[in-house]
Amino acid sequence: MARRASGVTLQQLQSFIEVAAEGSITAAADLLYVSQPTMSAAMKDLEARVGRALLVRSARGITLTADGVEFLGYARQVVEQVALLEQRYLDRPPSRRLLGVSTQHYSFAVDAFVRMVKASDAAEYEFSLRETRTWDIIEDVRTLRSELGILYRNDFNRNVIDKLLRDSGLVFHPLFLADPHIFVSRKNPLAARERVTLDDLAGLPRLTFDQGTNNSFYFAEEILSTLSSAQEIRVSDRATIFNLMIGLEGYTISTGIISDDLDPEIVAVPLQVDERIEIGWIAHSAIPLTAQAQKYLDEVRAVVTEFDVELIG
Repeated sequence: MARRASGVTLQQLQSFIEVAAEGSITAAADLLYVSQPTMSAAMKDLEARVGRALLVRSARGITLTADGVEFLGYARQVVEQVALLEQRYLDRPPSRRLLGVSTQHYSFAVDAFVRMVKASDAAEYEFSLRETRTWDIIEDVRTLRSELGILYRNDFNRNVIDKLLRDSGLVFHPLFLADPHIFVSRKNPLAARERVTLDDLAGLPRLTFDQGTNNSFYFAEEILSTLSSAQEIRVSDRATIFNLMIGLEGYTISTGIISDDLDPEIVAVPLQVDERIEIGWIAHSAIPLTAQAQKYLDEVRAVVTEFDVELIG
């Protein structure tokens, strides 16, 4: 076995975190204002010091080895603790806060993100929020493009989603259980109903989020995706789906949690079915969450407690 060099520097840890986040040594070098050869040499030196391969280099960029994923978790904790120490004892301003979240198209996820950003005490920050497809959420978290993802599972898709997460080294953490609702325009005749049935929806366009090439029923964002609909429209973003609710009196099925401030023209009406929706967050099993990610999840919990849901995590 090769003898390990001693000592890992804070700068190397910070550089490694940037390389993992960007998936590219060149991109990380640009962000940190160093040359690509310098960054590449720093990563090779880091691997020599820890005695393990941390990065897989290919023409498509950089991915982490299993050791690299575990090392990243420790590196984030060290850098975060150093920043807190400097703030407390050296009167340094709060460090630049970084967090990436990938989510299915949920109003509460955006609402919580807004609250988190407003509550940030950092003079500078860099956050990312990706509303995207189910498969892409899992890929974002697996490749560390995002630290955590928000998605749903139920009795129909649970086994498939859980297996895919296990194969990707990820874990699903339940957040809450919600009863299904339909989202419709305030002008829709069903908006005044206390409850609707599937029969009530028969003549309306069903609006669903397109899942691209992974358009399996198991990756659908809406429950009851296997039920046929005479009129169906697939869309790619939440703004479009809300516009179609208003323009075509269409509907979609979701959690019933919607922000009056962010989406004032849309209402949620309970759907009478024997189903429940389990919402949770996914992350790497070997990487502890950063404090900023924990703050985001706290805001998610704060948002959903304002609605009739059952918190489970």
